[in-house]
Amino acid sequence: MSEAGPTPAARRGKPILVRLASATAARDVRRWIWLLTGVGLFAAIALWPSPPIAVDPNGEVVALGREAQWALALFALAATWWVFEVVPIGVTAIAIGVAQALFLIREPRVAWTDYFDPSVWFIFGSIVIGLVFTRTGLTRRLAYGMLMAVGEKTRNIYLGAFLMTAGLTLVMAHTAVAAALFPVLMAIHHLYGSGDEKTRFGAGLFVGMAFTAGAGSVITLFGAARSAVGIGFFRELAGRDVDFFELSYYMAPLGAVMVLILWLYILVVFPPERSVIPGLRDRARALYEKLGPMTRREFGAVLIVTAAVLLMSLKQFVPALAGIDKSAIILSATVLFFVFRILKADDLEGVSWNIILLFGGAMSIGFCLWQTGAAKWLAIHWLGLLATAPPLAFITGVAVFVMIMTNLIMNVAAIAISLPVALTIAPYMGVAPEPILYASLAAAGMPFLFLVGAAPNAIAYNSEQFTTGRFFVAGVPASVILVGVIALFVWKIWPWMGMPVFIR
Repeated sequence: MSEAGPTPAARRGKPILVRLASATAARDVRRWIWLLTGVGLFAAIALWPSPPIAVDPNGEVVALGREAQWALALFALAATWWVFEVVPIGVTAIAIGVAQALFLIREPRVAWTDYFDPSVWFIFGSIVIGLVFTRTGLTRRLAYGMLMAVGEKTRNIYLGAFLMTAGLTLVMAHTAVAAALFPVLMAIHHLYGSGDEKTRFGAGLFVGMAFTAGAGSVITLFGAARSAVGIGFFRELAGRDVDFFELSYYMAPLGAVMVLILWLYILVVFPPERSVIPGLRDRARALYEKLGPMTRREFGAVLIVTAAVLLMSLKQFVPALAGIDKSAIILSATVLFFVFRILKADDLEGVSWNIILLFGGAMSIGFCLWQTGAAKWLAIHWLGLLATAPPLAFITGVAVFVMIMTNLIMNVAAIAISLPVALTIAPYMGVAPEPILYASLAAAGMPFLFLVGAAPNAIAYNSEQFTTGRFFVAGVPASVILVGVIALFVWKIWPWMGMPVFIR
């Protein structure tokens, strides 16, 4: 008796498996290409025989020492690996400390201590607050309430979604906000009546969510890691700390203006096919009622978060609180979440340690570039490009540079690399460090061109409502608008608010 041949289903399935295996192999080849490219850049820069000497405007000669040259090599490797994710981003961050210790770029104790900088712990506390909002259901409660308030007109839904996104970033990391609101926006699009098909409304909803998550996240220290990292460098390099209230005082007007401009921009670029989504208000009301009354955990979370925000805000006004570190305050909130059983031990598994490691590595490579003199060498060479520029053009040029960097690598890493260089250039131009810090943080907070620029961009892309090309095309005018708004604030609004722009 002859054996039966493969079934028709098996014959159809075989080419699919072959294609999948081929695609996996191709991805693995690309991964190794970029991994080795990073290693090659590291070797080429580290073994660069004669780096050019830099001469500052005062005639001081700055040579690139051995440790500084290897620091630049390490940055090239880390940037390549971060951009193309040849290994998890947290593993690349570990490699930064390993390389500093192995190649004697800095003392190992110094290199590894940066991973436990207070700014890194502040970031950890911010992520835990976002976790609390998600675990307790506060995020869903706020979202459904917003939908009941804005009604069924699509332009109002755009505005409500964007205001909700930006509003939540005031108290939680923009990555957590994007992740929490993603299913809500998917439900809204489903009620639009197009199923899973791509629509202009869907593209506008998710692209706008990504854009406004960035715009809102610049307002407070809770919104993203970049602010805490940037302030950490500012404290070390400018010799002055920036407290919670001061950051929000200068950044709140800029963030609010950008949110409103982005709403109008999305309406123009992604006009909805229909002006109304019938039944949306009833669906939101049903989901809200299903949540029931606020629970003890929700009340406790609101009280603890509010108390932490108030304490950080009052540091500037109450002398007794001035010496308390803001990282200690936010970590006290983390402890209280567990004391009152708002969170459980298992919830710690929801913390992205991959991201925490990224922040630690970004701090380490940033301080490495500064302490070895590599940042100063870069700054003096870069200074030649802006040597004759007026102060406004110089500060705007710094913001543009940071914006480009943050679209190519994670924004924390972009700040870690760009800010020390910019703060080094500023004294030569007669520019105060404050506008450099705030313009850099604003630019780093709104990467509108590439998905790798910020986690909300990638989360929004999962909706499959737009392509990477469409995101880039929409991001170019948005980036131009951002630069214009930053220039306006540096030129008129921040000086009017009391920010020093020039060194007296």
